Amino acid sequence: MPNEKNAPVQASLFGDEPIHEPVRDAVTSPRARHAELNRILNHAAYAYYALDNPEMTDAEFDRLLQELLALEKAHPELAGPESYAQRVGGYVSEQFEPVAHAARMYSMDDAMDLAELDEWLARTDETLGATPEHPVAYTCELKIDGLGVALTYTDAQFVRAATRGDGTTGENVTANVLTIGDIPRALAQAGLARLADGGLGRSVEVRGEVYMPRHSFARLNEDADAAGTAPFANPRNAAAGSLRQKDPKVTAHRDLETFIYAVADEAPIDVHTQHDFLQWLIDCGFSVNPHFRRCTSAAEVHAYCENALAHRDDLDYDIDGVVVKVDSFASQDALGFTARAPRWAIAFKFPPEEKRTVLREIRVQVGRTGVLTPVAEFDPVTVAGSTIARATLHNVDEIARKNVRVGDTIVVHKAGDVIPEVVGPVLELRPEGAPEFHMPATCPSCGSPVVREEGEVAYRCVSIDCPAQAVERLIHWGSRTAMDIDGLGDEIVARMVEQGLLADVADFYDKLTEKDLAEVWTGRQTVDGEDIVVGPVIAAKIMAQVVESKGRGLARVLFGLGIRHVGATVARQLAEHFGSMEALAAATEEDIAQVDGIGPKIAASVRGFFSVEKNVAVVERLRVAGVVLEEERLEPERPQTLTGLTFVLTGTLERHTRDEAKAALQALGAKVTGSVSKKTSFVVAGEAAGSKLAKAESLGVPVLDEAALDHILETGEL
Repeated sequence: MPNEKNAPVQASLFGDEPIHEPVRDAVTSPRARHAELNRILNHAAYAYYALDNPEMTDAEFDRLLQELLALEKAHPELAGPESYAQRVGGYVSEQFEPVAHAARMYSMDDAMDLAELDEWLARTDETLGATPEHPVAYTCELKIDGLGVALTYTDAQFVRAATRGDGTTGENVTANVLTIGDIPRALAQAGLARLADGGLGRSVEVRGEVYMPRHSFARLNEDADAAGTAPFANPRNAAAGSLRQKDPKVTAHRDLETFIYAVADEAPIDVHTQHDFLQWLIDCGFSVNPHFRRCTSAAEVHAYCENALAHRDDLDYDIDGVVVKVDSFASQDALGFTARAPRWAIAFKFPPEEKRTVLREIRVQVGRTGVLTPVAEFDPVTVAGSTIARATLHNVDEIARKNVRVGDTIVVHKAGDVIPEVVGPVLELRPEGAPEFHMPATCPSCGSPVVREEGEVAYRCVSIDCPAQAVERLIHWGSRTAMDIDGLGDEIVARMVEQGLLADVADFYDKLTEKDLAEVWTGRQTVDGEDIVVGPVIAAKIMAQVVESKGRGLARVLFGLGIRHVGATVARQLAEHFGSMEALAAATEEDIAQVDGIGPKIAASVRGFFSVEKNVAVVERLRVAGVVLEEERLEPERPQTLTGLTFVLTGTLERHTRDEAKAALQALGAKVTGSVSKKTSFVVAGEAAGSKLAKAESLGVPVLDEAALDHILETGEL
């Protein structure tokens, strides 16, 4: 496959990782498992579509979705409109104006292997009455790993662009899409000839994918590295983030491109097959992926899929499968749709790309909480478009399960085309005498004994003076979700620890100086071998961020301290309940366990943290340095007149930020959530309120404007 487009058609300071409270009752009943699957899938979809920050591999998501579908097939009473199986997928952000699509943008059912694809082909052939003399024709297209978009043309002129959103409503990204060079501003004359009335007085909505070419993605991450900012995980995330920029000038510099492949149902076009429709798109001036093919047998479909898989690395864009569609539009109409997907199309998903390499070392890393993690280091190999040379092995039990040893030829892939993973060894190539791996008895960083608590998988170093833990703890303290000290890179922190400038988090405030920071080596060198230092300009910016971080509040301090089992949510609960570090430190284990959502395990960990003299000393130094150890509350003495009421905020408020309004409502006893349900008491709707407002109106939930919100906040009364 050539690369051309439109070619001719063919923790703690001294503790452990924060964790969620354990599930107390195993999920056993079909109804309970159904609810659990819906919760997991909805959360994963929100992270993927709304945040452009996937928390789960595609393969794992597909596996859970298939389990949900199988559960509903076995128990039809569980299927309903709230099920994720009935959803298209995607979310509508409130950052952009909502746009209603001309017709629903559906998701697509998946075939995870050729056997499942064959089942779908056989079922479709049977439904359409295929015979050897009159086979069903299919159009096969590459499945582009990008962001779905809908483009509207009125009187043959481009007027609007929207993301897929939730399938019925998307986000208006017209200004950003206008910066993409391959989108025609008007339909070409060759295409208008097959459009009713030449397109005059008509609107046409076409659909496709916005993607970032691999060469542009590589350049974007090179620029990010030079600027010291975080790189994008993959081209799909980069494309999604670029299209949702508030400033179109940023989008314009991201080199986005498109492939168009579909149209809203009611479009008045004189074409009758998918194959001809793709040619019509080309005639109109759209960018269409050239590698589509009309097939009339399962064998031809197989050959197309296998060829696409074999040549995916030859392309300058990411694909994650093949879309197979019934070619005839009349047959598509006859087959129709399920609640979430067309019956006339299926996505054959590629398995993760796998490569062989040699495992040279299993190196043990020590995290900020003392957990020892074995990491495989192997000969560099290119997988899914990037070079990898290491992958976590998670723990000693995982190494035993996979049976990998140093010297093995191993198979590696990227889970979800993102996360490097060791699949396992090629046993017939194992060298004679390759030793089994054993976790070291002492910490590789400080030499202290390593322990494994009963019932735990992890080994950990328990020394409070372990330097490896110090680096990781300090990095965590400055992270975005903790004290948010911008510019404080991992390498810089490591160098400061090496040079004795930092030992604990209080050193940021009562020991570190701007002059010392300016002279820290960044870990890089010039071409001539000269060390590159932070320098006075960057040092001044980082120190300004350090000073600003003093006012982040108690919740962030608690999370930043990395107390074992205290994640961001638990830290917020503790801060809101106790109000100050002093009150929390004085609380008994029983007092802490009484906090809503806090169990005895977390309570014991928090109490244990304050029983360590060194920890208390660090907290006291933070207080003396001016770090805020209280949780700010708006008028904390005000009567809790809104207790028992639940509010949802949507749209843009003129006189309040969303966080300010939330905090003010909570100060009056209200609960503020992010989603609308029948249990919601009121929705506060600002300008450009989106799908939440529509849902509130459909459920009959009372809607308040900002004037009503001001009245509530001023008087404490509805």
